[in-house]
Amino acid sequence: MAAQTKPSFFKEVDLKCRDNNFAHHTNEITEEKLIVRRGQPFLITVRLTQAFNPDVEPLTFSAQTGTDPQQELGTLSLFGIPENVKRSMSAKAVWEAKLLMNSSLLKGALTLNITPPADCPIGKYNLTITYKEEEFKVVVVVLFNPWCTDDSVYLISELKKLEYVLSEQGVIYKGTTDYILSEDWDFGQFEENMVDICFLLLDKSLSFQKDPSADAAARCDPVHVSRVISSMINSEDVQGVLKGRWDGDYRDGIFPSHWTGSYVILNRWFQSGGQEVKYGQCWVFACVMCSVMRLLGIPCRAVTNYNSAHDVDRNLVIDTFHSVHGVESRPSPDSIWNFHIWVECWFKRPDLAEHGNYDGWQVLDPTPQETSGGVFRCGPAPVKAIRKGKTHLQYDTPFVFAEVNADCIDWLILSDGDVDKWRLFSDTKKIGQNISTNYAGVKYRKDITENYKPQEGTPEERMVFMHAITRDYSRGDGPEPNYDDETESETEEEEVEQPLTILTTADVAPAVPDVTGGFQEVNQPINGSDVYLKLQLRTRSLKAEVVVIDISVQAMRHNGSPAALIQEEEVTKTLPPGEEFFMDVVIPYMVYHEHMVDNNVMRIQAVVSEKETPDQPFLTQFDVVLLDPPMSIAVPSLAKINERVMAEVSFENPVDETLTDCSLTVSGSGLLKEEFVVKLPDLKPDNKVRIKVFFYPYKKGNRLLMADLDCSGFRDIKASRPITVTP
Repeated sequence: MAAQTKPSFFKEVDLKCRDNNFAHHTNEITEEKLIVRRGQPFLITVRLTQAFNPDVEPLTFSAQTGTDPQQELGTLSLFGIPENVKRSMSAKAVWEAKLLMNSSLLKGALTLNITPPADCPIGKYNLTITYKEEEFKVVVVVLFNPWCTDDSVYLISELKKLEYVLSEQGVIYKGTTDYILSEDWDFGQFEENMVDICFLLLDKSLSFQKDPSADAAARCDPVHVSRVISSMINSEDVQGVLKGRWDGDYRDGIFPSHWTGSYVILNRWFQSGGQEVKYGQCWVFACVMCSVMRLLGIPCRAVTNYNSAHDVDRNLVIDTFHSVHGVESRPSPDSIWNFHIWVECWFKRPDLAEHGNYDGWQVLDPTPQETSGGVFRCGPAPVKAIRKGKTHLQYDTPFVFAEVNADCIDWLILSDGDVDKWRLFSDTKKIGQNISTNYAGVKYRKDITENYKPQEGTPEERMVFMHAITRDYSRGDGPEPNYDDETESETEEEEVEQPLTILTTADVAPAVPDVTGGFQEVNQPINGSDVYLKLQLRTRSLKAEVVVIDISVQAMRHNGSPAALIQEEEVTKTLPPGEEFFMDVVIPYMVYHEHMVDNNVMRIQAVVSEKETPDQPFLTQFDVVLLDPPMSIAVPSLAKINERVMAEVSFENPVDETLTDCSLTVSGSGLLKEEFVVKLPDLKPDNKVRIKVFFYPYKKGNRLLMADLDCSGFRDIKASRPITVTP
């Protein structure tokens, strides 16, 4: 005789995923699974097969996450109706259930509000409902909650929550301090699998491998979570997402400049079982991390620092060596990046101060530059601490302080000697310029340099500089800066931040030479056309001066390392007294194009020496960013979900040579579920190619269609167009 199945007491449990996810701002992720934010109740209905009397037979719950859930760690919570559940006296992060008034106890129809506390660990929870020893199990994903005042990631401004948490598209800034270029980026944090991807990142971390229970418990703290994610975006130590490369050889992977969005990278890593994706550079690392943090619920934005110092020896001095022709001739452990991009995340820092002195924006940098605690990662470093020179505060504030404050010293190497060198007169204060992010709600650059440091040359700037070096704060912090944002002011081993030192050479500047000057543009430099500049010189001398001018042009990688010497020349000129002298400088396309396919910055440098006083050389340099020729996208600005849309991408060959190896990639979260990639025929001079792309939008809202063209003459020309998708 077959065993009889015991009748269930549960008729139905409805998680109301659609309504709850909408209320918790997670409906863009999915409406099929329950994803909620901590500190905020979610509503479920439970229908029993009999009347419910809580005084006779309670309804109990357990919520557990991690491999070894424990009440004392906050990874296991026991609660119920009525609230008389036996639990540990040391229980942390206790959940709560409330029976709402519209419940019908006689019918066994229960409407419940369940609230994960605002300090519980984020993660995937197994929520078990027990009635008369029968269990009903469901899965709930819990994220950080910037809408909850009790959550450590709480952000006041609705506009900023919309931009830094919910927006799937954004703008990053590249180029140089004189050529600030904006570029669209598709963060795509609410795409399919992103919840699984982000929690797998946490589970593959060294912190989790070392102690899974402690790591799961520490996920209540955005300091811990952000620090772990910073280490997991690069692949230097563990099975992280991206492999970094800067030497120009990307034959076994993807050029860093090719990427237009984060999801394709993260999904490729996820689908491969955690194999590193090749290759990334700073903006790719930062944007991928930004996507992960936004998915987890931590407000995050990308920040660009122009003329960013990489100060390896921690002396706040970046030494650059030049030959007599101005060419950067000798490698240095330090470097100056044309730009460097990191992220800022918004959360409180109770580990640093009780009264919130260092709450707010925190610098985190997933680009593998230096190790922190033995792992390639950086931060979180409070922006307010960097601004005040508080380099003793965790994490990695000395390194970030140097990135925006180091002095630059240029040296002229004499002939072939390795010892003889002259200090050149040059701009020592060029580090940390035009620190930029995007305004919330509009595509417009916001300069936040004042958040990071006082104005150069002011008494406050000198005081902060000495604070950073000496760590003597006896004279106070100086005036409080006017921060641009909100009005409110780890489980790993403790680290001791090493103090900065400074070389005396930084204070021994050479005398201003009689001859000074700089470069000027004649017209906007376009990749594919000759580049025209003028060198302007002036002399303070009362008599004519004979000068030797050594001019060099180098192709530069964005991390400050030279890629190739394009041209150099030496001329002798006579400068008239008291007048300006102009010299034409031309870099022909046929000379530079071979070296600039994989680089878009040319550094033009001039070393000017007077015949009578050759020991007072003057260095001036100018970085030229070559703007790509235009590519256009024609597409309707309005579209309907699941209805076909046609876009046409067009490009005309602007150079007098045939372009080969042409390919087009079109993408866009919410528009195309996979990248559209097509090989194109060779493109003869002045010929135009038009490619039609058809797609079916699958998510409503504001979307961004992005195109990337790659060919033998130009690397990764980009274009984008916004599309609003309606139901």
